[in-house]
Amino acid sequence: MSRRSLLRGAALGAGAVALPSLLTACDSGPSGVTIGSNASDAVPKKAFAAAFKAYEKKSKKTVRVNTVHHESFQENINRYLQGSPDDVFMWFAGNRMQYFAQKGLLSDISDLWRNFHGFSDALKKQSTGRDGKQYLVPYYYYPWAVFHRKSVFRAKGYEVPRTFDEYRALAKQMQKDGLVPFAFGDKDGWPAMGTFDYLNMRANGYDFHIALMSGQKAWNSPQVKQVFDLWRGLLPYHQQGANGRTWQEAAQALAQKKAGMTVLGLPHPGQQFSVADRADLDFFPFPEIDPAHGQDAVEAPIDGFLMSKKAKDKEGAQDLLKFLATPHAEDIYLASDPNNIAVNSGADTAAYTPLQKKAVQLVAGAKQISQFMDRDTRPDFASTVMIQAIQQFLNKPDDIDGLVNDIERQKKQIFAAE
Repeated sequence: MSRRSLLRGAALGAGAVALPSLLTACDSGPSGVTIGSNASDAVPKKAFAAAFKAYEKKSKKTVRVNTVHHESFQENINRYLQGSPDDVFMWFAGNRMQYFAQKGLLSDISDLWRNFHGFSDALKKQSTGRDGKQYLVPYYYYPWAVFHRKSVFRAKGYEVPRTFDEYRALAKQMQKDGLVPFAFGDKDGWPAMGTFDYLNMRANGYDFHIALMSGQKAWNSPQVKQVFDLWRGLLPYHQQGANGRTWQEAAQALAQKKAGMTVLGLPHPGQQFSVADRADLDFFPFPEIDPAHGQDAVEAPIDGFLMSKKAKDKEGAQDLLKFLATPHAEDIYLASDPNNIAVNSGADTAAYTPLQKKAVQLVAGAKQISQFMDRDTRPDFASTVMIQAIQQFLNKPDDIDGLVNDIERQKKQIFAAE
């Protein structure tokens, strides 16, 4: 999944060509409801195709899937929605959804939500715009954590760290043992955001983090400086040259036992492991920094489906969304993609892998759940400020004062225009 272009596209205006389309999967001709899909990777693409085919069989209706490379989809999303969008498209919960709802580019599906079952109040909240109306059908979520290989920990006698001091000590030992402690790639601009979020929530708490994301706290405050200082202390244990490395390449270093750990979301490392090795993948919660906050907060982004305001087949789109909101639709998807977690409480979890079951427990035990930096803040701020700021920090980590002062200056300009 790439968010760098997602963010860039969310901040751009109209005027360019619409999103290119590649008819795939269930393409059966010119009629039928259309879906804009960013699921270009092999595993999710196959899983979604199975779900859409199940809907075709049940409804006797045609689904046409326009699959576009994930990064291209994100890069053009704003122009796409203002041009000639598909009836339904894949997107994200939280601010990612609210941004386009506020711009009038999404269809209100509150009437459908009145008949949905199996979605918690928290899921409904994440699917609701600032106007109190629902726009998203949530489909799955995936927690972020610190991933590792069980066989490496077992062979080296490593113990799972609970505190930040233990975390650094483990990284130091891995380095002595000839491993890169943290596989790390930020070429796409978003992966490093997960590390910042966890450092901030562990050091300053969830409430401070969300207030910071919403522009209510200062980026040049002592609390934020502490976050970057903690991160600076970890950088010697990270793969060098992160800004030139993709998350896929970083995850491959973990799969190849060249690196000991990596901070990513549940789907990311699993896609780089062979089927034979997948059972060796494990994770632990990001360690505690301040006991007052412990490990209470978990980053668990939610993905789903939205109906574009310009949908041509509104009735067909609504019917498809009703199907996608059912436990059956999620069961079909997850049968082919074991790297995500169903959001509907009626979904069948019997076939979950041990890693999926552990992910469910991690989220269920969380006192607070965040969506991810680029989903919890304004897209223009994340795009034009934070991607560049974090990458600048990774290149030059010693000028923290200059960095946070620059972020705060730009934040004031952007949020003042709200």
